[in-house]
Amino acid sequence: MSNLIADWRDRPTHRRVWALAAPMILSNISVPLVALVDSTVIGHLPHAHQLGAVAVGASLYTFLAWAMGFLRMGSTGFAAQASGRGDGAALRQILLQGLLLAMGLAILLGALGVPLSGVALHFMQPSAALDQLTREFFHTRLFGLPAALASYALVGWFLGTQNARAPLAILLSTNLVNIALNLWFVLGLEWGVVGAARASVIAEWTGALIGLFMTRKALRAYPGHIAWAALRLWQSWRPLLAVNRDIFIRSLALQSVFFLITVQGARLGDATVAANALLLNGLLLTAHALDGLAHAVEALCGHAIGARDRQALRRSLVVACGWSLLASLGFALLFLFAGHLFIQMQTNIQSVRDTAFIYLPYLAALPLIAVWSYLLDGLFIGATRAREMRNGMLLTMVLLLPFAWMLQGLGNHGLWITFLLFMLLRSLTLGTFAWYLHKNDGWFKG
Repeated sequence: MSNLIADWRDRPTHRRVWALAAPMILSNISVPLVALVDSTVIGHLPHAHQLGAVAVGASLYTFLAWAMGFLRMGSTGFAAQASGRGDGAALRQILLQGLLLAMGLAILLGALGVPLSGVALHFMQPSAALDQLTREFFHTRLFGLPAALASYALVGWFLGTQNARAPLAILLSTNLVNIALNLWFVLGLEWGVVGAARASVIAEWTGALIGLFMTRKALRAYPGHIAWAALRLWQSWRPLLAVNRDIFIRSLALQSVFFLITVQGARLGDATVAANALLLNGLLLTAHALDGLAHAVEALCGHAIGARDRQALRRSLVVACGWSLLASLGFALLFLFAGHLFIQMQTNIQSVRDTAFIYLPYLAALPLIAVWSYLLDGLFIGATRAREMRNGMLLTMVLLLPFAWMLQGLGNHGLWITFLLFMLLRSLTLGTFAWYLHKNDGWFKG
């Protein structure tokens, strides 16, 4: 206990954590703000199926894009460790490999996205109006996929070098352009649901181009040259691809859970899928804010592991954990006492409001349960321990299945209870792997 108190009182660690976390929290919060603006703008159109189309279409797009989240996470861990070693050549190789992977995957997913969305909508069994608008929204969003995946690789790489200003510029520019164009296209030009999709596409390309422009200046701090010949060798790709493979499996499982919430909600009616979307916006707001601290854990812990500094690793974890717990408590109280205002702000459709109000207690409980998984993800990403992240997620899914089956008769209540259990089990499994690695000094091996 005395060591924990001493670590918490280390002011330089607090400054290092917040130097990274503050701009990342600011930029991260802009991500759910886009979803909030989408919901608020579309939610004040006359029909629930219009809001439902944005919810379902965005869920389909997010399932594809966020499943590629390994482009950010894999880049962060390797870049952090290369930064800790002062290896400029490795940093350049990691950046280029991430961007090349992003382009290749965007082409593949773009080709698969249209037929897969048709299959998904068939299983959802939405109303005819919801089905048509969802397809229009999703097909338009696919034009922004290459830029979105490139931004993942860029943000991850910048974070690994402990440069929080560049991700701030990328994410803020993307999301502010999205918000401005959303208001113009939907309300000004009256393009409706498709207007919201077009705004997102333009914004994603804006952010990616800004990120590419900023890499040149960032590399000046790390002298070195790209080993072009090494890019043709399998061995130079193997570590990154191995980590990305494991994070991909983990991310795919995670996104499946979020996607199934939308699928099950769609089966319960337009009002329910719309209400769940508004509530999940609250989760997104919480998760992205807390992820700012998790991103600091990724960069600082990866740097400490690269430098083999055990004390810096422990202090970074203690300080980030303390602030994350305080922040999650604040979000829980916010949703508990002001959740009705949060829902009312997003829509004036009374049936959607009434449905969302019923499930607000679940949203209030989520931050306190989910915060630990965010922090542990940051630790494992910084350590490039993707195999444990994959195994933890798969184990969580296996443990969750019997509960999900037993609770399905409770309708949307069962859906939200299952989601809370998922977040709890996710934290427990990751925590178990982290404890095992700590006991065996595994963070500094391999």
